[in-house]
Amino acid sequence: MKYRFFTGIALVAALSITSCKQTNSFTISGKLENPGGLKKVYLLAADSVQVNIIDSTTLGSDNGFKFKHNTPYANLYKLRIAGNVYDLVAKNGDAISFKTDVADVNHAYEVGGSETSEKIKEFNSIANIYGEKSSKLSDEYTTKAAALGKESDSLLKIYIPQFQKNMEDYSAAVLKFANDNKKSLAGFYAATSLDQNKYEQQLVAYADDIKDDFKDNPSAQTFVRQMEAIKPVSIGHKAPEFTMATIDGKQVKLSDYKGKYLLLDFWASWCAPCRRENPNVVKQYGIYKNKGFNILGVSLDVDKNAWKKAVNADGLTWTHASELQTFEGPTERLYHIQAIPSNFILDPQGVIVAKNVTGADLEAFLKKTFK
Repeated sequence: MKYRFFTGIALVAALSITSCKQTNSFTISGKLENPGGLKKVYLLAADSVQVNIIDSTTLGSDNGFKFKHNTPYANLYKLRIAGNVYDLVAKNGDAISFKTDVADVNHAYEVGGSETSEKIKEFNSIANIYGEKSSKLSDEYTTKAAALGKESDSLLKIYIPQFQKNMEDYSAAVLKFANDNKKSLAGFYAATSLDQNKYEQQLVAYADDIKDDFKDNPSAQTFVRQMEAIKPVSIGHKAPEFTMATIDGKQVKLSDYKGKYLLLDFWASWCAPCRRENPNVVKQYGIYKNKGFNILGVSLDVDKNAWKKAVNADGLTWTHASELQTFEGPTERLYHIQAIPSNFILDPQGVIVAKNVTGADLEAFLKKTFK
């Protein structure tokens, strides 16, 4: 490797150029084409829970605008222009340039001065490709259903798998982008757009990879902490042991179920989605209970009579247990239950192999497992 050394006048000149750069703030200089009656441009900033307007400016006579702000860390910002939102990532010292045509229905834009902002643009182009496919499928379905004059189950059977395939392809592309850009905040923001329930295992691994990066960014660190917290109950890990009182007052341990596949099912009598799923669980239990499949129901009820009544009414013939403390029970907290229905499928060694599998997905999982 060759190194170039500056001396004398050259060194002084280099230092003077460096010192002119603003390091305690960033700027966004924009130019709009065809703004029409647009008067204002808004700057929004993201934090770990929401996006807020932090500034606005009036469009100049040359259709230009400029923002100058300081930030304690590199962060996601958004420009809101005529109802459209454009993502940028800025840190102190950045001089970001932005340009768009307000009349462009595709909302294309140019950005410079920030490599991460250019990466965010690349990610958004991926989202747009799959978004357009979804819109096209939706339009096709709507047109054909209108021609029939009604909703059509046969049409749904054609189009729902296509929608699902498009979403799976999109998620795969997002995951690839995130993994290819682990050293960029653009990769982090892409990763957080994934369905956490469906891609929990991949997101836990991603959080492990970036835990030593972006330490000054609250959103990234919140994400890392969340993934670290759920890691012990994520796919591939041994399910934590617990002991709980059953519906008839006996004690049951999770380890009592080793040797069979187990559906650990968190539900409650007052949970309508849980009750709607129960007939499917009953059906699958009837098919596979003699093939090495068991269920342990964990209720979040506080009213024991309501719990018993629901068990009998829904024909749930497997073992049931509860701490009668809703989401605040020790086991619910251990397993990070924040919504129900929630479930975990454990293999015969007690390792979590699937999570939150319901409906047709549960049927497909069991069919594949016990083929």
